[in-house]
Amino acid sequence: MAKAESAALLLLLLACGLRAGADGSNHGYKEGDRVPFYANKVGPFHNPSETYRFYDLPFCTPEHVTDKKEALGEVLNGDRLVDAPYELNFREDKQSKSLCKKHMSKDVTKLRNAISKNYYFQMFYDDLPLWGFLGRIDKNKADSS
Repeated sequence: MAKAESAALLLLLLACGLRAGADGSNHGYKEGDRVPFYANKVGPFHNPSETYRFYDLPFCTPEHVTDKKEALGEVLNGDRLVDAPYELNFREDKQSKSLCKKHMSKDVTKLRNAISKNYYFQMFYDDLPLWGFLGRIDKNKADSS
């Protein structure tokens, strides 16, 4: 009887380990499945230890900003992963789409300051890191606008 119970327990454990469907932890997706997309942090390129939450700058935010449960390594690295407002499903073509409309009266100063300090942003798409700059000032141009 002990062998039958052991075999049943083993089958139960194996069945629990074999999960079906799309999941960010196994990176297996079917066409149309939602792929996790997280915004992480922003900060000046020349001072990587100075970082801020992604939504401290006036970006379009999702209706409900949800923090990702982070592993110890992510916390020690200073990551602050939150849901990004972009939806890029697996193997689905996307056309450009407006996420939001904002009146930037007070936020323009924040954005100009970030651009002048060469701020970068970091995001993760299916645990793949993406970096970019908010903008760049070309000092060779005569037009200061």
